[in-house]
Amino acid sequence: MTDHYDSLETRDPAEREADLFAWLPHVLRKAIATPGYARHLAGIDPLAITSRAALAKLPLLRKSELPALHKAAPPFGDFVGGHAGSFGRLFTSPGPIFEPEPVHADPWRGARALFAAGFRAGDVVLNTFSYHLTPGGFIFDSSARALGCAVIPAGPGNAEAQFELIEAYRPVGYSGTPDFLKILLDAADSAGRDITSIKRALVSGAAFPKSLQDEIKSRGVDAYQAFGTADLGLVAYETSARGGMVVNEHLIFEIVRPGTGEPVPEGDVGEIVVTSLDPEHPWIRLALGDLTAALPGMSPCGRSNMRIKGWMGRADQTTKVKGMFVRPEQVADIGKRHPELGRLRLVVARDGETDAMTLKAECASPSDALREQLAASLRAVARLGGAVELVAPGSLPNDGKVIADERPVG
Repeated sequence: MTDHYDSLETRDPAEREADLFAWLPHVLRKAIATPGYARHLAGIDPLAITSRAALAKLPLLRKSELPALHKAAPPFGDFVGGHAGSFGRLFTSPGPIFEPEPVHADPWRGARALFAAGFRAGDVVLNTFSYHLTPGGFIFDSSARALGCAVIPAGPGNAEAQFELIEAYRPVGYSGTPDFLKILLDAADSAGRDITSIKRALVSGAAFPKSLQDEIKSRGVDAYQAFGTADLGLVAYETSARGGMVVNEHLIFEIVRPGTGEPVPEGDVGEIVVTSLDPEHPWIRLALGDLTAALPGMSPCGRSNMRIKGWMGRADQTTKVKGMFVRPEQVADIGKRHPELGRLRLVVARDGETDAMTLKAECASPSDALREQLAASLRAVARLGGAVELVAPGSLPNDGKVIADERPVG
């Protein structure tokens, strides 16, 4: 039994990079043919975007902007070619954001993630993601069927009915949230039902801390994590190496400094930005609002694509101070005005009954003059005054946070 889904997973990284950027101009041409991308990427020459440096100069399309864009030009904000009837299924996610499902095989790119978790053709899979309006259930359903598995479309809840299905069909695989897997295991123990046929799982959609990982493992289920979105499908997935998550094929994955589109140095925490190469429904620099960091080197499992640490929080750190919004983009603007600085972090706290800001800045050569210049930049950019604290290089946490709201809740 092979350890890899196909040869794409183990190709030389330089070959993968060349393939991705050879295909990107074609996808960009398809994208710019839509009114939405024509406006968003006005003046861009697709043939010139053949490297990461060139791609990084394109504007971000923020997922947080999609509800307004879709409302202004329903259903897809003019960012999708053709019409709704040219797709297979049509979904909605909170916002609302409207997502079409392309008609080709494995449209959500999940088969290789299931394969990495030990699923194989002929397996029976209990899929407990919701099939109602949102794409979660169909993402894992279509991915499992593309792999050659039979799927029980169970959805979440109704444990008693699930026990009957499990005892009848004896699925070896589970897909769903880790929380619901624990609920099923606990309820089966309490009710004396046999669900021991389930030996492996691909979980997503909720935190999977080590304590829960260890408990699930101790109960005979080998569970792996995947990171995905309703727009892109499965973006990265865990493998047998248990060393972070491997980025999926046919995606260009960037990690940028929050509030900007600028890639961070390798190892730094930043916001996930994804460009997909599906010409039926391309995404060009979609900023997800989620944080992660790249891991060095290749996975011991032999897969050669970029590895990430997994989900590390949210990048959207916008907060309100004295009735005014302060955004990560403003902190980034201050950094551009003072390129001699390292990481910046704007700490928001309370001074008695008043909001107070302190801009912490890594600096190799602190001075009163620089402190005064930074205070002036903070006031000019944020239109609010605040203290400035110059700190040693490398002393601020590498967690992707540029605004830390430390005010007490409640």
